[in-house]
Amino acid sequence: MTFFTEYTNLVLLIALVVSGGLLLWPKLSGTGRGGLSAAEATQLINRRNAVVVDLRPAAEYANGHLPAARHLDYPELQAKIGQVAKNKAHPVLLVCQNGLQSNKASRIIREAGYNEVHVLQGGLNAWQQAGMPVVK
Repeated sequence: MTFFTEYTNLVLLIALVVSGGLLLWPKLSGTGRGGLSAAEATQLINRRNAVVVDLRPAAEYANGHLPAARHLDYPELQAKIGQVAKNKAHPVLLVCQNGLQSNKASRIIREAGYNEVHVLQGGLNAWQQAGMPVVK
């Protein structure tokens, strides 16, 4: 019982609880979804014919995007949510430049009733770093 009364042990226990909480926070808050790697995204596209939606501005989309990606500007997402996919059970892959907007958009699209929504982890930047093709 003296273990809990010693000052150094208490400090170590508090540090353990705080660090454990910080590690678990992304999972518990729902922000740690991370998304799919470029290889996993390729498998989803090829095996399950996922709908790829590029959320970047039109100028960035024109400079290069994933093959077969549809353009849907993020600010217009709420108004054009029905254009994402005809079948809401069909897998959807969201792409932006670095993955941040895609994570926000995934919540909006899930709330609209789409069952399977995925995010490209790291966005187009990670896709290009993995040596994957980009279409202009």
